[in-house]
Amino acid sequence: MPSHATRIARNAALGLTALLLLGACSAPTGPQMSAPEAQQGVAAGNLTLIDIRTPAEWRQTGVATGAKRIDMRQPGGRQGFTAAVEQALGGNKEAPVALICRTGNRSEVMQATLRDAGFTQVYNVGEGMAGSGAGPGWIRRGLPVQPCPNC
Repeated sequence: MPSHATRIARNAALGLTALLLLGACSAPTGPQMSAPEAQQGVAAGNLTLIDIRTPAEWRQTGVATGAKRIDMRQPGGRQGFTAAVEQALGGNKEAPVALICRTGNRSEVMQATLRDAGFTQVYNVGEGMAGSGAGPGWIRRGLPVQPCPNC
């Protein structure tokens, strides 16, 4: 029979392993939307899509057709970003809005920021423009993109 110290060490190791696995496989923190769903919502006029990447990224890949460009690095930090999104939605915090970035990480962070600020229908396009574990991405799916050479 293992000693008391051995059992404690083994249980601690198992607990640490479980925490690491949960962190690596953590579920999204808010509602998700695929790139095709976002494209359909924009085309139908039921959704505002906001590309939160930087102007350099917009120039590099173009921007999803119909998306508004709001760089998440606004003057005033997250409050500045929140104000810019609110303005883009005409002040309606209940309007459906989806955020997209390169791979869904930054958009997930900003999704939480908007939800904390009282926006009620904020979706994350988790696969982003370039693809991630959530899907192949807007570009690889062949969804429409507008060049942005002067961004």
